[in-house]
Amino acid sequence: MTEADDAPAPMPARPIRSFVLRAGRMGPGQARALAGLGPKFVLPFQTTPLDAAAVFGRSAPLVLEIGFGMGDATAHIAAARADTDFIGCEVHAPGVGALLKRIGEQDLHNLRIVQHDAVEVLEQMIAPATLAAVHVFFPDPWHKKKHNKRRLIQPPFVQRLASRLAPGGYLHCATDWQPYAQQMLAVLGAEPALSNTAEAYADKPAYRPLTKFENRGIGLGHGVWDLVFVRR
Repeated sequence: MTEADDAPAPMPARPIRSFVLRAGRMGPGQARALAGLGPKFVLPFQTTPLDAAAVFGRSAPLVLEIGFGMGDATAHIAAARADTDFIGCEVHAPGVGALLKRIGEQDLHNLRIVQHDAVEVLEQMIAPATLAAVHVFFPDPWHKKKHNKRRLIQPPFVQRLASRLAPGGYLHCATDWQPYAQQMLAVLGAEPALSNTAEAYADKPAYRPLTKFENRGIGLGHGVWDLVFVRR
């Protein structure tokens, strides 16, 4: 196999984005956190690989989270895993402000934010084989069939994700939309660089907390599907 054969497939001409811009109001606490903590904890997007050791002041496993919403799960996981460093990607300012507020309240030093499209962050800022894990929790399911092509978990992007994971690193996706879960399972299962840790869907790992939305859905009988694959 030549080096060219082993290279990731080119991304589509019209690239998938990890987000859809939606209007949202930032509360005063979020705005204060953005102004006060943003300069330290929000990293500017750059087109060169990030030096994580310089950013965090240490050498530690690095986890990338794509689309953290309001940051509840992100802060919970970072607090519980102080020996691991986390970078969360989110474009929506209220969510960035909310997570910064939690960073200040919980004194989290192992967490940074990039307010930019995670697809470009992955492509430009993350060097190959450097991530211990990638978390993709409850991405937009794009319910309508004509919009399914906009879903984040597609073969070219999964190939890129796998290339950024170190051997033994894991990719953890979760969704509450069964058709998307089925697509995730098919796409992840078809990526030769990844291996499923379960026969199909995984039990929810203990580190991922239940959100208020998820608890409400479970109470109504809705399902949640976790998928955990590791880099071969």
